[in-house]
Amino acid sequence: MKILLTGGSGQLGYELQRSLQGLGEVVAPGRAQMDLADLAQVRAVIRAVRPGLVVNAAAYTAVDQAETEPAVARRINAEAPAVMADEARKLGAAMVQYSTDYVFDGNKQGAYWKATWPIRSMSMASPSSRLNRRSPRPASLT
Repeated sequence: MKILLTGGSGQLGYELQRSLQGLGEVVAPGRAQMDLADLAQVRAVIRAVRPGLVVNAAAYTAVDQAETEPAVARRINAEAPAVMADEARKLGAAMVQYSTDYVFDGNKQGAYWKATWPIRSMSMASPSSRLNRRSPRPASLT
Protein backbone atom coordinates (compact mmCIF):
# COMPACT_ATOMS: atom_id res chain seq x y z
CA MET A 1 0.00 0.00 0.00
CA LYS A 2 1.16 3.51 -0.76
CA ILE A 3 1.03 6.00 2.09
CA LEU A 4 1.07 9.70 1.24
CA LEU A 5 2.54 11.67 4.14
CA THR A 6 2.46 15.45 4.19
CA GLY A 7 4.68 17.41 6.55
CA GLY A 8 7.41 14.79 6.37
CA SER A 9 10.16 17.29 7.12
CA GLY A 10 8.54 18.49 10.36
CA GLN A 11 9.01 16.97 13.81
CA LEU A 12 5.86 14.84 13.69
CA GLY A 13 6.33 13.96 10.02
CA TYR A 14 9.89 12.81 10.60
CA GLU A 15 8.76 10.37 13.27
CA LEU A 16 5.78 9.25 11.19
CA GLN A 17 8.03 8.47 8.23
CA ARG A 18 9.97 6.08 10.42
CA SER A 19 6.86 4.57 12.04
CA LEU A 20 4.92 4.07 8.81
CA GLN A 21 7.74 2.32 6.90
CA GLY A 22 6.56 -1.14 7.93
CA LEU A 23 3.02 -0.52 6.69
CA GLY A 24 3.82 0.23 3.07
CA GLU A 25 5.62 2.53 0.67
CA VAL A 26 5.77 5.98 2.25
CA VAL A 27 5.70 8.87 -0.21
CA ALA A 28 6.55 12.12 1.57
CA PRO A 29 6.76 14.98 -0.93
CA GLY A 30 8.41 18.18 0.21
CA ARG A 31 6.82 21.62 -0.08
CA ALA A 32 8.31 22.10 -3.57
CA GLN A 33 6.49 18.97 -4.78
CA MET A 34 3.26 19.48 -2.81
CA ASP A 35 2.64 22.99 -1.56
CA LEU A 36 -0.53 22.88 0.56
CA ALA A 37 -1.23 26.49 -0.36
CA ASP A 38 -1.69 25.30 -3.97
CA LEU A 39 -4.91 23.26 -3.89
CA ALA A 40 -4.63 22.21 -7.54
CA GLN A 41 -1.17 20.83 -6.82
CA VAL A 42 -2.51 18.96 -3.77
CA ARG A 43 -5.16 17.29 -5.95
CA ALA A 44 -2.64 16.49 -8.68
CA VAL A 45 -0.16 14.86 -6.30
CA ILE A 46 -2.82 12.70 -4.65
CA ARG A 47 -4.17 11.61 -8.03
CA ALA A 48 -0.63 10.79 -9.25
CA VAL A 49 0.42 8.88 -6.12
CA ARG A 50 -2.94 7.07 -5.69
CA PRO A 51 -2.34 6.28 -2.01
CA GLY A 52 -4.33 3.82 0.06
CA LEU A 53 -3.72 6.04 3.07
CA VAL A 54 -3.27 9.82 3.32
CA VAL A 55 -1.61 11.08 6.50
CA ASN A 56 -1.67 14.87 6.90
CA ALA A 57 0.90 15.97 9.45
CA ALA A 58 1.48 19.35 7.78
CA ALA A 59 0.13 22.65 9.02
CA TYR A 60 0.69 26.37 8.98
CA THR A 61 2.22 26.66 12.43
CA ALA A 62 3.80 30.12 12.37
CA VAL A 63 1.24 31.48 14.82
CA ASP A 64 2.38 35.11 14.79
CA GLN A 65 2.76 35.16 11.00
CA ALA A 66 -0.73 33.71 10.60
CA GLU A 67 -2.05 36.96 12.03
CA THR A 68 -0.75 38.78 8.95
CA GLU A 69 -1.46 35.95 6.49
CA PRO A 70 -4.87 34.61 7.53
CA ALA A 71 -5.84 33.53 4.01
CA VAL A 72 -2.71 31.42 3.64
CA ALA A 73 -3.17 29.86 7.09
CA ARG A 74 -6.79 29.04 6.24
CA ARG A 75 -5.84 27.50 2.89
CA ILE A 76 -3.17 25.28 4.45
CA ASN A 77 -4.96 24.35 7.70
CA ALA A 78 -8.56 24.07 6.48
CA GLU A 79 -8.94 24.02 2.72
CA ALA A 80 -6.03 21.70 1.87
CA PRO A 81 -7.16 19.00 4.35
CA ALA A 82 -10.68 19.21 2.89
CA VAL A 83 -9.21 18.67 -0.59
CA MET A 84 -7.15 15.75 0.74
CA ALA A 85 -10.26 14.22 2.32
CA ASP A 86 -12.21 14.62 -0.92
CA GLU A 87 -9.47 13.03 -3.00
CA ALA A 88 -9.00 10.21 -0.47
CA ARG A 89 -12.73 9.51 -0.59
CA LYS A 90 -12.65 9.35 -4.40
CA LEU A 91 -9.81 6.82 -4.23
CA GLY A 92 -11.40 4.79 -1.44
CA ALA A 93 -8.38 5.66 0.70
CA ALA A 94 -8.32 6.20 4.44
CA MET A 95 -7.12 9.50 5.85
CA VAL A 96 -5.51 10.47 9.13
CA GLN A 97 -5.57 14.17 10.05
CA TYR A 98 -3.30 15.53 12.76
CA SER A 99 -4.25 18.76 14.44
CA THR A 100 -3.16 21.00 17.28
CA ASP A 101 -4.38 21.71 20.76
CA TYR A 102 -3.81 25.42 20.08
CA VAL A 103 -7.48 25.82 19.10
CA PHE A 104 -8.44 25.50 22.76
CA ASP A 105 -7.95 28.38 25.17
CA GLY A 106 -7.39 26.12 28.18
CA ASN A 107 -10.21 27.61 30.26
CA LYS A 108 -12.57 24.62 30.11
CA GLN A 109 -12.79 22.33 33.10
CA GLY A 110 -12.31 18.70 32.02
CA ALA A 111 -11.59 17.08 28.66
CA TYR A 112 -12.23 18.65 25.27
CA TRP A 113 -14.52 16.74 22.88
CA LYS A 114 -16.15 17.63 19.58
CA ALA A 115 -19.25 18.55 21.58
CA THR A 116 -17.10 21.05 23.51
CA TRP A 117 -17.45 23.63 20.74
CA PRO A 118 -17.47 26.54 20.30
CA ILE A 119 -13.71 26.52 20.27
CA ARG A 120 -12.16 29.74 21.55
CA SER A 121 -9.30 30.48 19.18
CA MET A 122 -6.09 31.96 20.49
CA SER A 123 -4.77 33.26 17.13
CA MET A 124 -5.45 33.31 13.39
CA ALA A 125 -3.66 29.96 13.02
CA SER A 126 -6.13 28.34 15.36
CA PRO A 127 -9.31 29.50 13.56
CA SER A 128 -7.92 27.95 10.39
CA SER A 129 -7.28 24.71 12.30
CA ARG A 130 -10.76 24.93 13.76
CA LEU A 131 -12.20 25.11 10.25
CA ASN A 132 -10.19 22.00 9.43
CA ARG A 133 -12.11 20.15 12.12
CA ARG A 134 -15.41 21.10 10.44
CA SER A 135 -14.38 20.33 6.83
CA PRO A 136 -15.95 17.43 4.91
CA ARG A 137 -14.40 14.08 5.80
CA PRO A 138 -14.21 10.67 4.17
CA ALA A 139 -15.99 7.93 6.10
CA SER A 140 -12.67 6.31 7.00
CA LEU A 141 -11.13 9.40 8.59
CA THR A 142 -9.33 8.57 11.80
